[in-house]
Amino acid sequence: MFTLDRHPSGRHFLQIPGPTNVPDRVLRAIDRPTIDHRGPEFGDLGRAVLSDIKQVFQTEAPVVIYPSSGTGAWEAALVNTLSPGDRVLMVETGHFSGLWCRLAGRLGLEVELIEGDWRHGADPARVRASLEADAARRIRAVCVVHNETATGVVSDIAAMRAALDAAGHPALLMVDAISSLGAIDYRHDEWGVDVTVAGSQKGLMLPPGLSFNAIGPRALAAADTARLPRSYWDWREMLGPNRNGYFPYTPATNLLYGLHEALSMLREEGLPSVFARHRRHAAATRAAVAAWGLELVCLAPQGHSPALTAVLMPGRQGADALRRTILERYDMSLGQGLGRLADQAFRIGHLGHFNDLTLCGTLAGVEMGLAAAGVPHQPGGVQAAMARLASEPAPAAFY
Repeated sequence: MFTLDRHPSGRHFLQIPGPTNVPDRVLRAIDRPTIDHRGPEFGDLGRAVLSDIKQVFQTEAPVVIYPSSGTGAWEAALVNTLSPGDRVLMVETGHFSGLWCRLAGRLGLEVELIEGDWRHGADPARVRASLEADAARRIRAVCVVHNETATGVVSDIAAMRAALDAAGHPALLMVDAISSLGAIDYRHDEWGVDVTVAGSQKGLMLPPGLSFNAIGPRALAAADTARLPRSYWDWREMLGPNRNGYFPYTPATNLLYGLHEALSMLREEGLPSVFARHRRHAAATRAAVAAWGLELVCLAPQGHSPALTAVLMPGRQGADALRRTILERYDMSLGQGLGRLADQAFRIGHLGHFNDLTLCGTLAGVEMGLAAAGVPHQPGGVQAAMARLASEPAPAAFY
């Protein structure tokens, strides 16, 4: 005699800030037979996705696509533009900015870090001061995370470009948009970004496995003289075949099917509507947190993320126990606290394939979990979020 593991009824609520829920349309697109990645049908697919992805970056620059996580795209941005011993100025806004900083050090770059408190975005004035102090122009790149996934803090990238320009400094501006692309208004060309790094598993509504570099003209020029070792990540190897829709090595064909479908979904909704939807859901989530009497990690209202909300626990402990209670009782996953916020915070993802009822179900799970875990709070968060949503109704759905 044997017993089967009990499987909960209904659909699991995956409310971490990435990987996000994958729409059925995208899943069906991925579930197709793999084709010859050197044949004409694949060339059509490749040209389509390499062209359409530019609209999400809001760029006319080339975008290369790697079969990798976002970490690979971090490395690609650095090795294609820099040489051993080059200095990079990195701005600490949370756990992921720290990981990018550590990667740069491992590549043999000299890292100058502007430390942060993890509760505010990057400070343009401090960036400008560091650049103005660099009389020898040893800093070759400034690296900033647009939306810090660990803290729910957004940095002003247009202000970063203004800081570089005001300092009269020639450093490249590199931006991690991994958890913002497709969820938060991002403008590679208008903001003067030289390299933008992104990934598939957040606002683009895909499984993990694809990453991106959007490459401005100054970055392309820097690639001609960069001396860090590169092979798999080499832009030059990618850009030639990409002109005809192909790749220098075996691409993730089925994920590219999914990307094609995801880009169609974003185009159908319209990027301004996509960004407005994320802002609306974020505002409703913050209304719930305020009603519960809990504290946001992000202290600056202008830095509140439309993609996720990071919440501090009363007493700064017990977040993992709360998340475990919510998972076991209500089959919902929330993001854990990372780095210095370990066990102190939980993160509610509200990005990607998401609507009002998904948000209300998510917040109901959190509120029930707070009560079940004995976390001190005030009831009424879900009602506060519903009132916020009702005050700004979503556009009518279309089919």
